[in-house]
Amino acid sequence: MCRALVTRITLSNLFERLPLSDSVIDDLRNVLGAIVRTDAEILHSRRHDYWAVSHLRDWLKVALETPRCVVQPTTTAEVQTLLRYCNAHSIAVMPFGLGSGVCGGILPTNEVVLLDLSTMNAIREINEHDMTATFEAGKNGLEAEEAVAAHGLTIGHWPQSIGVSSVGGWISTRASGQFSTAYGNIEDIVYSIEAVLPNGDLVQLGKAPRAAAGPDLRHVLMGAEGTMGVVTAVTLSLRKAAQRRAYSAFYCDSMPQGIEAQRQIIGADWRPPVMRQYDASEVKRNFREYFLEGKALLFMVHEGPAVRVEAELGDIARIVAAAGLQPCDPAVAELWMGKRNHVVEWKDFFEKGAVVDTIEISAPWSKIDTIYDDAVASLKAREGVITASAHSSHAYRSGVNYYFSFAALCEPEAMESMYFDCWRRVMEATIKHGGGIAHHHGAGRLRKPYLESDLGATGVALLRTLKAAVDPNGIMNPGNLIPEETITEYPR
Repeated sequence: MCRALVTRITLSNLFERLPLSDSVIDDLRNVLGAIVRTDAEILHSRRHDYWAVSHLRDWLKVALETPRCVVQPTTTAEVQTLLRYCNAHSIAVMPFGLGSGVCGGILPTNEVVLLDLSTMNAIREINEHDMTATFEAGKNGLEAEEAVAAHGLTIGHWPQSIGVSSVGGWISTRASGQFSTAYGNIEDIVYSIEAVLPNGDLVQLGKAPRAAAGPDLRHVLMGAEGTMGVVTAVTLSLRKAAQRRAYSAFYCDSMPQGIEAQRQIIGADWRPPVMRQYDASEVKRNFREYFLEGKALLFMVHEGPAVRVEAELGDIARIVAAAGLQPCDPAVAELWMGKRNHVVEWKDFFEKGAVVDTIEISAPWSKIDTIYDDAVASLKAREGVITASAHSSHAYRSGVNYYFSFAALCEPEAMESMYFDCWRRVMEATIKHGGGIAHHHGAGRLRKPYLESDLGATGVALLRTLKAAVDPNGIMNPGNLIPEETITEYPR
C-alpha cells in the first residue's frame, strides 16, 4: 500500500507524460552533445537520493525506475539550452546535486531527464575583501569550506552531510548546519543566487548585502527543491575563522530543565554556535562513558574572538547553575566534534532486521516539551519500536528544534509500512501541539502530505499559484514538494 501511494504521487497528476522516446534522446544529443548520457551505470546510480525508503527498496530488490537519460552540464548556458528544449516539449526535468537528500526529493522515472549538476563544480571567486565566495551549484560542500579556509575564512555552514552534499543542494532544501545557533542557516549565509528558470531564462537574485527592492526573490528558489528552476551558482557571505574554540557540558535532570536553560542562554543574548541536548536514551547510545541514569545532557561549542568566548563561558556557567544543571566533562563535546559527520549506511540496519530514521521538527519554547512527550510516547506505543528518543540541535530567540530518532524491528516486508507509521506518529504529534513539521531537511515527497499543516490551505494554494506562474508546463521535478489539489491520505 505504501509503495503504491508514494509511486502515485511521484509525478504531477496535472500533466500526462509518456516515456521519453529514442527520437527525443537523439534530439537532446543533437542540441547538447556528449553531455547527454544513457549508459546503464549512470542511469542506475541516479535512481534516487539518500532517502531511507529508496535504499530499503533497493535492499529488498524492488525494481526502481531510472531516468530515461542523464544530462551532465558544465556551463550555465547548457542548462539554459536543456530547459528551453524540455519546456517547449513538456518534458520533465529533475535537478540532482550530490544525492544527499533524505526526504525523497529525487524519484525519477523513464519520463524524466535527470539534470546532474555534479559536473558544475567550479569555484568562480573568493573575495577576501568583501568576504564572499561564489561556487557553482554542484560544488561539494566540504571542498567549498576547505577552499575558503585556505584564506582564513569560513562559510560557517556545517551540515552533517557536508562531505556528500552540494552548495546548490543547501539552497534547494533550505539547509541548516550544526553551527547555526551563532552563524545562522543557509538563508542567513546566502548573498546571491544564479538560477535558470523553467523557460530557460537566467536570473541573478541578490547583488548587495541587503535590499528593499520588493520581495526577496531568492526565496523563490530557497527550499523549492527543484520545483521552480535550477540553481546554477551561489554566492555565500563568509566569516573570519574563529580565534578561539572552547567546550562546555552539563547534566539536566529532565529534558524540560535543559530546554529552559537553553531558552535563558539565548534570552541573555549568548549564541554558542553549537547547542545540543540529548535525552538519557541518546546519551546512553551515543556517549556511553558519560551516561548517568535518568540524566539528559546539554553541551556547547563556543568559538569566536577569545574575549567573547571567555565572557560567554563564564556567564553561561552562571545561567545553567541557576537553572539547576550540573557540570559534565566538556570532553563529551570534543568527542562529538570528532564523529559528528559520520553518515550511516542504511543497509547495515536492514540486515539486522531494523528500520531507522531521524525526523527534525521545530516549535516555540512553550510548545516543544509537549511535542517531545507526545512524539516519544507515540513511537514507543508502536509494536516493534525498540528505540524512540530525541535531541535538540538548533536554538533560536523564539524556539528550538528537536531531532527524533526511531528504530524498529520487523520482518523485511513490513519495514516500509513501519517506517511510514513512525513518521506519521511524529508528524501528528508535532502538528497537534503547534510545531513546524520540517526544520532543515526539506519536505520532498515524504512530508508533502503534511505541508498544509505548516502553510495552511490558502498557503498551499498560493504555492501552487506561484508554481503555475513560474513553471506553467509543470516540467520541474513534478510530484515533489507541492501537494496535489486532492490530498492523498498519508500511508499508515
